Amino acid sequence: MACLIAAPCSGSGKTLLSLSLAAVACERGERLQPFKVGPDYLDPQLLSAVAGRECRNLDPILCGEPWVQSSFRWHGSRADRVLVEGVMGLFDGRGPSSEGSSAAVAALLDLPVVLVVEASRQAGSLAALVRGFRDHGPPQVRLAGVVLNRVGSERHRTLLLEALASIEVPLLGVLPSHPSLELPSRHLGLLPPQDLHDLGERQPVWVELARRHLDLERLWPLLSPVAPDPDLCDPIGSLVGPPPPRPDLPVAIAADAAFHFRYPETTELLQAVGLKPVSWSPLADQPLPACTRAILLPGGYPELHAERLETCQQSLGQLAAAAARGVPIVAECGGLLLLGATLEDGTGQPRSMAGVLPFKARRGELSLGYRDAQALADGLLVRRGETYQGHEFHRWQIAIDPEPRSAGPQGAPLWRLAGWGAASRPEGWTGADLHASWLHLHWAGSPQLVKRLAARIEARANQEGRSRPSSG
Repeated sequence: MACLIAAPCSGSGKTLLSLSLAAVACERGERLQPFKVGPDYLDPQLLSAVAGRECRNLDPILCGEPWVQSSFRWHGSRADRVLVEGVMGLFDGRGPSSEGSSAAVAALLDLPVVLVVEASRQAGSLAALVRGFRDHGPPQVRLAGVVLNRVGSERHRTLLLEALASIEVPLLGVLPSHPSLELPSRHLGLLPPQDLHDLGERQPVWVELARRHLDLERLWPLLSPVAPDPDLCDPIGSLVGPPPPRPDLPVAIAADAAFHFRYPETTELLQAVGLKPVSWSPLADQPLPACTRAILLPGGYPELHAERLETCQQSLGQLAAAAARGVPIVAECGGLLLLGATLEDGTGQPRSMAGVLPFKARRGELSLGYRDAQALADGLLVRRGETYQGHEFHRWQIAIDPEPRSAGPQGAPLWRLAGWGAASRPEGWTGADLHASWLHLHWAGSPQLVKRLAARIEARANQEGRSRPSSG
């Protein structure tokens, strides 16, 4: 039943192997369901684009083990092939522990592991490295075999094959040095599909390289789907129950090259509670969708598009006006940056944003890791004293503006964040109609968030309906 593609460290070739296998499945006409361990947004977008199916994140820290199991069983039983790409190194989890790691997810789901090793500067030492990953634990892993990346020649391959044979570990193929296997990246990871303009041209090359260099006869059975279970039900429905009857309540979701860090479950949960997600592009200077009842601003790369965003006066103006009217706004990470007074672009030039919140943002130190969050006040999504698990990943930092230009509601501190290697600090803004933070949450792990958003939207809609003068 399926396998998990892992590696000793990031940059070893997990994504290259995963994309190559997805391309082969597509060429064969087989439906492949991709999964990704951890809180990543970029690898899943690439896997979704190549596989033609939404990649699902498996993150036991953000979502809990029961959700990881139910999501894997549900989606993994509705495809011809299943592939799970790991995160970072095989045993890398929260802080120095293996909590939430690829190894932990492999153990939770009882999946064998295919280890991808970057072998360009190795020969006999490969055996020591692979033996260490095979035998390390807990959690203990079942190693199905190894795929080697950047093998320079047939002689090099023979050396590595003999090293693996000495520890009785199968070689499942190699990824040779090839231009199509070089994926460009930027400061938060690989380029997303919309910026990788030759993605379609690369895929047939990946298929041909896989045929020539991978042992597909041994790899393909490792992509077997999850066995169907007649007792399985859609895990989204189990989180929120049947959708209540609600009037047409549109929720505008920023979705363009600047804002695209969003889990597919976000949209599905909005629909499941009876709301209507509508895509909106601030970067295209679009007006907010008609009758917008709430606004979601997900993460992304607004800093790379800050110069253009500054010129989008219709989008920024309508966002600011909606905030002043009390339209509920949920903003995470890059979405938070859109609400500030200014945002420095990649050259250090400050650009004006919506001015809803009193801060300026500029490039700074990397903030990365899981965070424990304790809510400091009642707000749109959270209640005082509640605790949440989230993930922080950004290089831009904010400084509170002592002279804010916004006259609108600016909210109270949202919560106190703490995590391994990070000092405890208050962070974010909250209010009756505001939730703005650096922290990424996965709503499947906290379904009360979408229920509270829906309740607030409905309450405001009912209040507006009662306040309208009667036509009679």
